[in-house]
Amino acid sequence: MIDDEGNQIGVLKTADALSFAQERELDLVEVAPEARPPVCRVLDYSKYKYEQAQKLKQARKHQQQITVREIKFRPKIAEHDYDTKKHHVERFLRHKDKVKVTIMFRGREVTHPERGTAILDRLAEELAELGVVEQHPTQEGRNMTMMMAPSKAVLAGRADVAEVANGDAPNGAHIGDVASVAIESPAATESAAATESAADTESAAATESAAATESSVEDEPAADAGAAAGGEEELPAAADSASEDGADPSAGTAVA
Repeated sequence: MIDDEGNQIGVLKTADALSFAQERELDLVEVAPEARPPVCRVLDYSKYKYEQAQKLKQARKHQQQITVREIKFRPKIAEHDYDTKKHHVERFLRHKDKVKVTIMFRGREVTHPERGTAILDRLAEELAELGVVEQHPTQEGRNMTMMMAPSKAVLAGRADVAEVANGDAPNGAHIGDVASVAIESPAATESAAATESAADTESAAATESAAATESSVEDEPAADAGAAAGGEEELPAAADSASEDGADPSAGTAVA
């Protein structure tokens, strides 16, 4: 038996050991039942269970669960399909998962294993910044497999550096798209300036047209007034001519 301070008491009978623990208001716990004689310890069992749970929790916190993903290729895979599957492998590695890359041979394709090896070597070379080859290509039957694991940079959380190096922006957009936006921005600015200049020109033309219209409207009443004045001046002349001819001016006026 071992007491609560870690000192060895020695071999005791079960009743004596229980009495020893009860005197200290502690529990008698059997920690090594397979030993001969069995090993018991005097301690607070509730506190012991709590400490064990905390140790287990801390151990789980520091553990990192690794998931193995699998992606399959064909030896005669097209370039576009290769880029798509390569993007999947890259995504798995960024998520800190291991990737099992499999080349599937069908029919007489199995007689040309060098094609599968070339695809796997190319993939490992293009993704060297994100993953390391944990298991080199090995052929088992009609399948050739290679295992890739995340690189130290990815595991350390420096994935953004790898994204920029591979042409991806951290927000998910490609750097090429960002560059195209930056290149198109001056053109858009010039187009906006040209549109604004055209609008100003149209506004000035509209203002001049409105001013010309107002001027013509102001001139028309003056012309009408002049015409009316001219008519009034011609009436007495007509009356005078009528009087000179011996006609009655009032009658001329009435006839008019």
